[in-house]
Amino acid sequence: MKEAEKGLDPQLWHACAGSMAQIPLLNSKVFYFPQGHAEHSHSAVDFSSSPRIPATVLCRVAAVQYLADADTDEVYAKISLVPLLSNDLDYGEEKGVCENGSSGSKVEKPASFAKTLTQSDANNGGGFSVPRYCAETIFPRLDYTADPPVQTVVAKDVHGETWKFRHIYRGTPRRHLLTTGWSTFVNQKKLVAGDSIVFLRAANGDLRVGIRRAKRGIGSGNGPESWNLNGTMNRNSVVSPYNGFSLFLKEDESKEMHSGGLRSKGRVRPEDVLEAARLAANFHSFEVVYYPRASTPEYFVKASSVRDAMRIHWCSGMRFKMAFETEDSSRISWFMGTVSSVQVADPIRWPNSPWRLLQVLHIFLIRWLSLNF
Repeated sequence: MKEAEKGLDPQLWHACAGSMAQIPLLNSKVFYFPQGHAEHSHSAVDFSSSPRIPATVLCRVAAVQYLADADTDEVYAKISLVPLLSNDLDYGEEKGVCENGSSGSKVEKPASFAKTLTQSDANNGGGFSVPRYCAETIFPRLDYTADPPVQTVVAKDVHGETWKFRHIYRGTPRRHLLTTGWSTFVNQKKLVAGDSIVFLRAANGDLRVGIRRAKRGIGSGNGPESWNLNGTMNRNSVVSPYNGFSLFLKEDESKEMHSGGLRSKGRVRPEDVLEAARLAANFHSFEVVYYPRASTPEYFVKASSVRDAMRIHWCSGMRFKMAFETEDSSRISWFMGTVSSVQVADPIRWPNSPWRLLQVLHIFLIRWLSLNF
């Protein structure tokens, strides 16, 4: 994998990652979950050679680096963690350091907008239909007295490369369009319908542009390590990526998964997961790579959130509310449901793990999730 030579602006990174991505503050305390880390692997992780790896490891966040893949522009983060001894469990008032060096977790978000590309937007030689909100809030102001109102919009991508687009207001009814420069951007970024474009206006007024690749489907093969559709795992020490997520696949994709044709979209090598888990178990500093668009949850969770969740006596029949990001990450929706059962996902390998402890019902689907951290 090729990396950008230097880290991204954290605000642009977060805009591309989506509003559900949670990156811990520097020096804050988190719990590291090897089980969750394994779900980000591109193939099954076999923990049988490392039986002493605990289900959770309390850590301090030593460093966070915001990066983007040089070929695909996909954003990811490298997070350095330092394991803490059990006597460091006094959370107290958890305080960290924000990306701008200030203390605390409240950072003012810049104005940004995301749009999922239509077939017309992604058509080679076509233009981009700009939503009015983006044109009037994110882009520089147009001179509507001109005939037609037109300007050149200059934006920098995640790698610092400059892109120029012709922004014009025309048509019947009138609408905002990006014309000259747009098809070049689409071709070089290899954008297709379903991908999303992100525009952000920085505090200094500069315009930034990023992309979010459409999620093409998730799942794993039909090997012995796979989970069944009801979320039950076979009794072995292998953790398969995206356990239980096959319920979200379209019918044809689910058939491919059972035939072994659809593979996981994980980005992390299984040996890297094992190395990180072993270092954590032996109280050595380690580094993890996190892809926020991988459709799997964070495997480093704020320590106080874990503590609060573990204090709840979870039982069948409890009502729950879960945040869910819309496809273009433009807003957060909420799912309401009921806890149907409380059971350890893998009682053989991880007998005391809270990871994916709750089986919940939402309408007609059974969904697996971690504790409501």
